[in-house]
Amino acid sequence: MESTEKQIERSIKRRPKGTLFFPDDFSKFGSSDAVRKALERLTAKEHIIRVAQGIYARPKESKYIGVAMPSAEEIAEAIIKRDKLRTVPTGIYALNALGLSTQIPMKIILLTDGSPREIRIGKRTINFRKTTPSNLLAKGKISRLVIQALKEIGNGNVSEKEEFRIIDLLKKEDRKDLEHDISLAPAWIQKIMKKAL
Repeated sequence: MESTEKQIERSIKRRPKGTLFFPDDFSKFGSSDAVRKALERLTAKEHIIRVAQGIYARPKESKYIGVAMPSAEEIAEAIIKRDKLRTVPTGIYALNALGLSTQIPMKIILLTDGSPREIRIGKRTINFRKTTPSNLLAKGKISRLVIQALKEIGNGNVSEKEEFRIIDLLKKEDRKDLEHDISLAPAWIQKIMKKAL
């Protein structure tokens, strides 16, 4: 009978380098306590790295910096997938995702229907903030980011260049999704979004 640690190690080796995983992914190999201890031992042996509490990764080597840690964005995506959360990025993160800001947000703020929590990854944090379901109704990948980005810029502060870029991006959105999402936005944002139609 193979030990929990050996089974987990084999399972990890089958995954591509850089893959993120959680203790729950190995529940079939033993009790939660046995899994936790096995992950601690594998971390000590440097087979895996602990990225944040309860989040691990198979290390990816970079010839320039040695072990490359997964980005906060990749970790946020993995948590969203695992917990089947509905989320929408806000603030600087939404602006950055749309290419409207080159500033790398130290704090990623995601509105969610899941439980609120904060996860520290090095100097950065991922902040899941509980919100009302109405804030998560937008369907379009681009349009939901646009609504949050414009809220961050603020009414009356949108430059011509930003508006032009936003309209350009919205033209790539699925028309049905865009029409649906426009109706959810505040009136001043609707005005800008309608220009994409």
